[in-house]
Amino acid sequence: MMRLPALALASLATAGCMYSAARPTQAELQVIAEPAQARVYIDERFAASARVLARRPRKLRPGRHRLTFQAPGYFPHDVLVDLPPGRTTVRISLRPVPP
Repeated sequence: MMRLPALALASLATAGCMYSAARPTQAELQVIAEPAQARVYIDERFAASARVLARRPRKLRPGRHRLTFQAPGYFPHDVLVDLPPGRTTVRISLRPVPP
């Protein structure tokens, strides 16, 4: 009779070990930029405007990525980022070209 409770307890323990909290496996890049119409390139490919990436973050593989920001009347800016799994927000203000 002691075998049934021990077996049930072993089954519960095994089931508990198989459960793991869902961890994000992808990186999400959100961009908040000034000016909002700045064009954002990820790894030298156009991704979207900063305005779009502020509302809809881009899913990427975790790791190092090169971001380039460009807007008319502003100096371009490059940033290397190491994106971990989950959401990362990059905030940037481009410097205006003097008149």
